[in-house]
Amino acid sequence: MEGIQSPRAVDRRLSRAAAFLFPLIIVAGFARTYYLSPFSSAPPLPSAIVHVHAVLMTAWVALFVTQIWLVSSRRVRVHRRLGYAAIGLAVLILATGTATAVRAAKYGSSSTPPAIPPLQFMIVPMFDLLMFAVLFGGAVYYRRRLPAHRGLILLTALNFVPPALARIPAPALQALGPLWFFGVPTLLGIACLVVDARQRRSVNRVFAVGLALLVASYVIRLALMPTKAWLAVATWATSFV
Repeated sequence: MEGIQSPRAVDRRLSRAAAFLFPLIIVAGFARTYYLSPFSSAPPLPSAIVHVHAVLMTAWVALFVTQIWLVSSRRVRVHRRLGYAAIGLAVLILATGTATAVRAAKYGSSSTPPAIPPLQFMIVPMFDLLMFAVLFGGAVYYRRRLPAHRGLILLTALNFVPPALARIPAPALQALGPLWFFGVPTLLGIACLVVDARQRRSVNRVFAVGLALLVASYVIRLALMPTKAWLAVATWATSFV
């Protein structure tokens, strides 16, 4: 029928929108502290491992955009081969991200909010890494089920949006706190789920479960952050560095 797009057309639109917005948000958030740091008053990176992690994360963003372009260009074989490289890159991101989070909790970091003790705040990046492992692992598992795979890959991008949003130098937005940096990816995820469900006339259950887990992780980390149990875990983790 005229005016009704196929599910694949909707997938392509959502993927292209993500390929545009994801790197834009990342650059906007990390421009002052990393990408354009030579031209700003931001302090230097505290260690080489932070720089390595930043490079790997930049490579992930570039890979995300490249993979969407390859699928749109019908270069599926190249897309699949790069998928294997993405697994290796994901492992490196998890390793360097964990080291960066633990070192920041022990030695402090300019990225830690002043009002939150570093040991408490460590739960935020650690949950980012945990959700990345879960969502990307799910995307690999569902690699032959295209709607589920695409949905989970989209969620891996949304998972990395809050750290960038939290660094955008806009005082009015920063004053909103979690409503800003957790609320935006939540609303984006819900919007994508609704658009996809309306077009397919059914809910992508894998995407819905993944989104529910991601949103639940926001609540859980904020709830656990000040607890003695988390502080004990954080203190134990920082004892290794």
